[in-house]
Parts: sequence; C-alpha cells; structure tokens
Amino acid sequence: MKKLILIFLCCSFMVFTANAQRYITKTGHIKFYSDSPLEKIEAHNRQVKAIIDVATGDFIFTVLMKSFEFPKALMQEHFNENYVESDKFPNATFLGKVTNIKDLNVAKEGTYEVTVEGKLTIHGVTRFVKEQGTFEVQSNKLNGKAKFNLFLADYGIKVPGAVTNNISKTIEITVEVALDKFN
Repeated sequence: MKKLILIFLCCSFMVFTANAQRYITKTGHIKFYSDSPLEKIEAHNRQVKAIIDVATGDFIFTVLMKSFEFPKALMQEHFNENYVESDKFPNATFLGKVTNIKDLNVAKEGTYEVTVEGKLTIHGVTRFVKEQGTFEVQSNKLNGKAKFNLFLADYGIKVPGAVTNNISKTIEITVEVALDKFN
C-alpha cells in the first residue's frame, strides 16, 4: 500500500508543469478536536505532505492516518481500529485547487485570503469540500492555515452507541503547513 501511495504522489507531482512555481512540505500539521459533553478529544499529525503550484492553484495533501497522536494510547487505538480503520484506509487525501490563486502574490510578503475547493477522501469516502483559509508569504515560504468542521457521518465513520456521548458528531479540523519553494 505504501508503494501505491508513493506512486500516486509521484504521478500527482508530475502533473505540475516544468516551469511551475511549486511549494512543498512533508511536515505539515493537522489537528482535530472533538468537544462533547463527556470528553474532549484532540489529536495531532505532523507528517502531512502537501504541494501547491502557485501558477495553476493545484493543491494536493496526503495524510497517514496512523500518524495522529493522542494524549491517551487507548484513544489512539480506538481511532485507528474502530473509527477510521487505518489498516483498511491508511490515508486521507485532498486533491483540489486554490480557486482565487491570482490573488496570491508570492513576490510580495503578506497574508492573503484564499478559497480552496476539491475532493477530500477520508475512510474511503470522497466528498467535495470548499473552505476558506490564508497563505502568508514570508521569506520564500508559504504558510497556510485553515480551520473547518467535518461531520463524521459524511465520511462513513460510525460512533458506537455506547460512546455516542463521548465523541462529537462534528470534528474541528485545523490545518497548518509551512511550504518551502521547490524547483
């Protein structure tokens, strides 16, 4: 499966044109947070791979689900085995675009509002998403940030009745990526 992911990423990167202005990271950060009446759950993943072509707006993410770290080992085990089924669905991916890429001036430092849309695949389910975020241009880096909510049911993730009050049906996702210029 790892070879398939590597081939997918290589092919995806080849789609970008030879003269493209690309920015890349292998150490992006995604945090998710669930706030329910009985329990707050937070996990972090700092092995997020992302690439953006600022000429076309093409934007790709891949996230290894087993790389999410929880404060309690049992939470991590339940997340991987019972909810996202990481052995069966090892990655989450996003294939999309920054739709207002023309508003992003990588030659001028500053913070730019962006709209990102595309296909997000989690737990083997692909859905169209459209979210707002920012890119900060700083010293040949693009620092991207976004915060949005996902419904577990939209991605076929079921919460057993015994713990339904422990896990929110809506999960807050925070994305932070520091992308370096890649040529």
